[in-house]
Formats: sequence, structure tokens, C-alpha cells
Amino acid sequence: MTCYDRRDVGLLLLRLGTGGVLAAHGAQKLFGWFGGHGLEGTGQFMESVGYAPGRASALAAGLAEAGGGTLLALGLATPAAGAAAAGGMAGASAVHVPNGFFAQEGGYEHAATLGLAAAALAVTGPGRLSLDHVLGHVLDRGWMVPAALGATAAATAVVVGARNRRLRRQREGEQEALFEE
Repeated sequence: MTCYDRRDVGLLLLRLGTGGVLAAHGAQKLFGWFGGHGLEGTGQFMESVGYAPGRASALAAGLAEAGGGTLLALGLATPAAGAAAAGGMAGASAVHVPNGFFAQEGGYEHAATLGLAAAALAVTGPGRLSLDHVLGHVLDRGWMVPAALGATAAATAVVVGARNRRLRRQREGEQEALFEE
């Protein structure tokens, strides 16, 4: 009989909680479950906050959250799952930054916390109460952690940077003239 230590139980709880919340948010985007708006509604929202094309952005965010969250909860492909979820939450945080930190004011607190928890799980690993452990960590090798986090960071920087440039161009086009002609 295997005896699991507190660390394994703690990682299991963290994976289930973080992964479950992420999977539910992704299901809202992808399927309209749990009061969500599905791909169409989420796509329109994504377009309105600068992520274009909206539907593709909604699909990418939904897959990062639902897929990454589900894999985190299972403890499967933990480096890739954690990195994907963290990247999705970085994109969400970018939308909420203008509102400050606290979620009650529309800030980035919730998205940042989920992203940091997902990244931490990618780094620490899933523990022994996981599918990665059962499968001999074939999808959870040490080299996969920096590779997954690095690739996700680069892709996230490109996507968020493109969004920021798009929003800046929109604002410049909406500025009123300083002097009348």
C-alpha cells in the first residue's frame, strides 16, 4: 500500500480546485455552460476588448482554460497544462488591468491568481496522486517545464502585444482634433 504525504494531498487539492475553476470558465466560453455565452457571445466580447478575430480568440481562450484546467485536475501533461492555463490567464489579466487589482472593481486579481497557481503547478509538478505519476511522467519531464512556459510566454506576448497595438490604433483614430481648421 502506498502512503501519500501531505505534499501529494496538497497538490491534489490545488490541482482539483484550480483545474476545476479553469475548466468551468473554459466551458462557459466554448459551450455556453454555467451561464456562459458560448463561442459566438464570447467571440463578440473578445472582439470588443481588442482580441481579433473574436471567435478564434474565444476558441483559443476556451481551449486553454477548459483543456488546461481539465489536464491540471487530472495531473496529466502538467507542464503543458499549467503553461496553457497561465497563458490564457495572462490574456485575461491584460483585459482587467485598467480596472486595478481587486476583482470587486473589475480588476485582474482572479485571473492573476489562477494563472499563478497554474504556472506554479507546471513548475512543481502534479505530485504522486496524478495521472502523470501513474504513467511514469512521460508527459512531465524536467525539460518540458521551461519549454512549455517559454513557448507560452512568447505566444502570449505576441497576442497581448497585438491586442494592445490594436487598441492604441483605435484610440488614436477616436481622438478629437486639438485645433479646429
